[in-house]
Parts: sequence; C-alpha cells; structure tokens
Amino acid sequence: MICLGIEGTAHSIGVGIIRDMGGKCEVISNVIKIYHPEKGGIHPREAANHHANHIADLIRESVEKAQIDFTNIDLISFSNGPGLGPCLRTAATAARALSLSLKKPIMGVNHCVAHLEIGRGTLRDCMDPVLLYTSGANTQVIAFAEGRYRVFGETLDIGIGNCLDKFGRSVGLEFPSGPKIEKLASLGKEYFELPYSIKGMDIAFSGLLTAAENFYSNGEKLEDICYSIQETTFAALTEVTERAIAHTEKDEVLLGGGVAANKRLRDMVQTMAKERGASFFVPSKDLCIDNGAMIAWLGVLMYNSGIRMKVENSFIDQRFRTDMVDVSWRD
Repeated sequence: MICLGIEGTAHSIGVGIIRDMGGKCEVISNVIKIYHPEKGGIHPREAANHHANHIADLIRESVEKAQIDFTNIDLISFSNGPGLGPCLRTAATAARALSLSLKKPIMGVNHCVAHLEIGRGTLRDCMDPVLLYTSGANTQVIAFAEGRYRVFGETLDIGIGNCLDKFGRSVGLEFPSGPKIEKLASLGKEYFELPYSIKGMDIAFSGLLTAAENFYSNGEKLEDICYSIQETTFAALTEVTERAIAHTEKDEVLLGGGVAANKRLRDMVQTMAKERGASFFVPSKDLCIDNGAMIAWLGVLMYNSGIRMKVENSFIDQRFRTDMVDVSWRD
C-alpha cells in the first residue's frame, strides 16, 4: 500500500509518501515548508495562509520525488489534531480535495501518535518503547498499555519547544529558536541555577523561562543562559522518562518531536537508557520534526486495522489528545 500524508498542525506544512513493506515503513518522499513569522511567534491565520500557498506545489513535488504517479496512491492521510485550527483546516481541506479527485479513501490521524509510530515503523527492533515526545506545544511521556497510548507524564504549562522559542524571542533569536539555542549552549561554560519543576510525573517550564529571562536582563552571557536552560529542562525530561520506564518495566526508549533533534537531549536520554539496560532509539532528524511521512504511516496502520473514515466525517480536533486514540492496530 502507498499512502500520501499531509501534516499541517502548526508552523510546518509537509507532504510525505510511504510504502508499507510488510509492516515496516519505507519513506519514498518527504517534503516540508516551514512558516517563519517576521516577528513574534506563530500567527495561526498567517501560518494557514502560508500552508495554503505551498500545499499544491508540495503535493506535486512529493509525487515527483517518489517517482510514482497519482494513480499509484492508495490512501490519503492527514493530521486532524491536535494543533492550530486554521492550520489543521488547511491540511484537511487539501486531503479531502485529493481524496475526492483521486477517488481514494481518506484517514485523519492523531499527530502525537504519528510521532511514536514513525519510530516503530522505520527503526529496526523498536517494538514497544516508552516515548519521550518533545515538540513545540506538546511534551509528553507516552507508553502503550491496555489498548491505548497512555500519558504517564506531561507538561503542566508550556511545551519544551515553546519554552525554547519564547526565550529565543525575548532575546532576539529567530523562530524557531531551538537550533540556535543548541548552538549557543555548546559555547556556554557557566551554569546558572534555574527552577527544576517536577510534580509527580509532570513537569513545568514557565518558572524556568522567567528566571532565564531575568538572567539575560541582568547582563549574563547568553551562551551560559542557553547552556543552563538545556541542562535543566533536559534533565527534567530525562528524569520523568526514567520514571516511566521503571513504572512500565519496558526496556526501550524512543525520542520523537522536533526537540528530539537536539544532540544534548539525545545524549542525556541515551546515557540514562544505557544505565538502565534499555535500548535507545531516535528517528532521523527529518522524521523527528513535523512531517507528512509520519502522518502517512499512521494512516496505513489505521486503515489496515479496519478503521474507515468518510470525507464528510473527516473533522479536525484541536484538542485531540494522545490518550483519546483507540489503538486497534496493536495487541
């Protein structure tokens, strides 16, 4: 089966095409355009306009790079939540139009679950992991239990990606700020103590963000502040992930989401996994960020498990939580 997936939950519009290879995912094209606001954070309507301007070209480009014809596509998949309403509606509209014009079935999928399944689908021996999901708005520790992906811990205020972007915006860094903060952090030498907020299995970053901004206002070196932000936030993420591993007694750890591209986060979680005797997995960077291939792969899994969706029922859900999905494709 060949599926074309459209991702459009926030600042990225992506189209990916995958082929189901006996239960494993072969990515045959994956193209992305990222909305960069002139100033400030993401403006939902402007982001949606950006997506609408690029989606048709991305669909054509993805088909050309996959070296297939539109008639070879068996399924159309799209991200129906969670995310920004205008962006979700743009991606869903494109998917509906493509489904109707090609006379192919359509499937709306959960964006967060797609991040997990693309890891299981493309990485050999990654079967039943605890997922540390780190993106802009979403920060969750997830594992499969009793027919659903359960959230064992999550942010109580802002996601790790939003935390980095908000700090970057306050000090004049371009959006998205995560890669720039990572580069600055590699030059940092002095650690400033920042709030380390873990409440049970949940974490909070807003107090840390305010403290970091205060250090900058007081004239401390930006490199040292970025270093301190990474060390503190990533240590908290690693701690709650380790707690989830201990609780679930699983022996695999998977990173997902855009912040999973950060080398320091990878190193910290990998070290923790090694010390616990667990296997560590992380997809390639193009599959960590929001992308269409992961949406396509989850669409295939759902379709092959017997789930069907009609175009007239292909609604979006801005608050579509990870643990609301009935995982019919796993035992």
